[in-house]
Amino acid sequence: MPEVLRKRADFLSAARARRQGMPGFLLQARDRGDDKPFRIGFTCSKKLGNAVARNRAKRRLREIARLVAPGLARPGWDYVLVGRPTATIALPFADLRADLERALRKVHG
Repeated sequence: MPEVLRKRADFLSAARARRQGMPGFLLQARDRGDDKPFRIGFTCSKKLGNAVARNRAKRRLREIARLVAPGLARPGWDYVLVGRPTATIALPFADLRADLERALRKVHG
């Protein structure tokens, strides 16, 4: 698993860069301009629900990132997956995974 974004400044930088909306989440991507390994962050606001719902959504986002990102993410990039109310939890896992694959291809294509 790549390095995880933890600093607020990194999340804000990604929010100002490219965005790709998908049914299950919003992908924010930023080219840092170096050749270090890619980094990834996850965020879910209180709009998603209580702590149990937010944690479940983040677990699902972390798992699709673990499965998809090593093959499609590029070195030197930061990615942030932002959960969407109801959709991140309700969508079938296979659909979420396909959404991330499509989003990464669109951001880099």
